Amino acid sequence: MIDFDPALIRRYDQSGPRYTSYPSADRFQSGFPAQSADAALAARNVAGDLSLYFHIPFCRTLCFYCGCHRIPTRREERGTRYVDFLIEEMQLVAARLTGPKRVRQIHLGGGTPTFLSTKDLARLMAEMRTLFEFVDDLECGIEVDPRSVDAARIAELAAMGFNRLSLGVQDFDPEVQKAINRIQSEAETLGVLEAARAAGFASISVDLIYGLPFQTPERFARTLERVIAFRPDRIAVYNYAHMPERFPAQSAMPREALPGPDAKLALLGLTIATLEAAGYEYIGMDHFALATDELAIAQREGSLQRNFQGYSTHADCEMLGFGVSAIGCVGGTYLQNSKDIESWEAAIVDGRLPVVRGYTLSDDDRLRSKVIQLLMCRLEIDTRTVTSRLGRPFWECFGDVRETLLGFARDGLLALGPNSIRILPRGRLLVRHIAMAFDAHLTQPGAARYSRVI
Repeated sequence: MIDFDPALIRRYDQSGPRYTSYPSADRFQSGFPAQSADAALAARNVAGDLSLYFHIPFCRTLCFYCGCHRIPTRREERGTRYVDFLIEEMQLVAARLTGPKRVRQIHLGGGTPTFLSTKDLARLMAEMRTLFEFVDDLECGIEVDPRSVDAARIAELAAMGFNRLSLGVQDFDPEVQKAINRIQSEAETLGVLEAARAAGFASISVDLIYGLPFQTPERFARTLERVIAFRPDRIAVYNYAHMPERFPAQSAMPREALPGPDAKLALLGLTIATLEAAGYEYIGMDHFALATDELAIAQREGSLQRNFQGYSTHADCEMLGFGVSAIGCVGGTYLQNSKDIESWEAAIVDGRLPVVRGYTLSDDDRLRSKVIQLLMCRLEIDTRTVTSRLGRPFWECFGDVRETLLGFARDGLLALGPNSIRILPRGRLLVRHIAMAFDAHLTQPGAARYSRVI
């Protein structure tokens, strides 16, 4: 449960990293050497399984709110060419990768992955099976725009091996949909969800956004009511960040219709109360799940992780990223591909990994990354365990943050015990803020503009 205190949230609210990595991606180094990327693949943890992420950037229409890397186009042949290059990129990576190539997770994100034809998706999956070994209980997920698929297409995805589905909704209100350039009926969404259930998908997620133009608590309550009636396994409710200087399409939305800070806080409070009352557990950040879903189980069992897909299962997996802008982490090194599709293609043609930015973790980075992961995913740190791993006392490493943590404790955000740091219900919405106390990179120059913590 969450202790929702608007006054406390207003006092603590500020900009900060989302901790899908540590350090955050703005700290990655440009011009990352090709030999360093090759070395990272060779240095991977050969005992661990792999998670594969594929970024499919194409969308048939442009949703004005979107901050993802995407390419609006209706030319389906671009998808065919893109898969050709994805296959070549996989071959380059597989040739450099040390040890067993056993895969536990696959996720296709976007953009709109179902922009790709069934034939091209099948080619991609077939090549994955050639280059990698799939475990029997493979988690294979794909993001779907309900406007672009029907029951037959969902059955085709299931036949290829996809068994997790994420549906974009954002809001069902007609005026909100018009403002964000995403007209989508409830019938379309429900049809896809029911088709996924009939096809045997193990987990179905619905994505919503609060803070969009014309949203009010009354209107958003109706959307929440309709989504809950569908009973998806997971619901992600993202905070809209208005940054038109970075994402020019956002300027097409009426700025005067955006909810102000207090209105956004009311939308968040409504969302939390409604979803918890409907039986959804708060996983963290933007994610809610039924108690029977894998995310909720992973959190209870301590195997939850946070990466560039958000919250995910199997914290022991290293991630390989494929496609433009994709990010992976292997061998203690973050690797990010070019965001420019022409540069990405050119590198692959030359037989080079299309990595343009990266970061190799220092021992201090690894320690802080582990501590931040524990806070974000398990909501608790056993300082004795960290001390045992370090070979020296926890507070000898983090004595500089103790006073900050004591302040959080006085405000009821966490409990600071002799051997533990435990996030309390009052602090769950501010866990990013608490994690920032351990972030050594925030004090260094050149940090990016982050989204608000709430």
